[in-house]
Amino acid sequence: MSLHRHNPAELAPPAGFSHAVTANGSRLVFLSGQTALDSGSGVVIGATPAEQFAAALGNLLTALRHAGGGPADLARVTVYTTDIAAYDADADELRDIWRRMAGRDYPAMTVVEVVRLREERAVVELDGFAVLEEPGGA
Repeated sequence: MSLHRHNPAELAPPAGFSHAVTANGSRLVFLSGQTALDSGSGVVIGATPAEQFAAALGNLLTALRHAGGGPADLARVTVYTTDIAAYDADADELRDIWRRMAGRDYPAMTVVEVVRLREERAVVELDGFAVLEEPGGA
């Protein structure tokens, strides 16, 4: 399995995402939206976009690992936020969180501002999909 990131010189240099990702693999993993919902307490943790992003990304990666993948297998991630200005204000911290938790192989990404998310206190939600090799390399 392999993912190839494409960042054409004709487009603005990407910061924290890849412009396109092609995938060769045989299993797709579709990841449901994950917020900063704590599995122990059942409540959203963190107040800032960065705090919630870290928890939501952790939840997304937990689901991905359970399916047999890891951060480098992510082909696409969508970030939903209820406050794009606050999200942008945390951009440096968000980049550091991504790099610490998922590395430097960025998937194709989109950030979308929404009116609200499923959990009332949530300000960030992530979903995506990954491409995995069949077990045994088939």
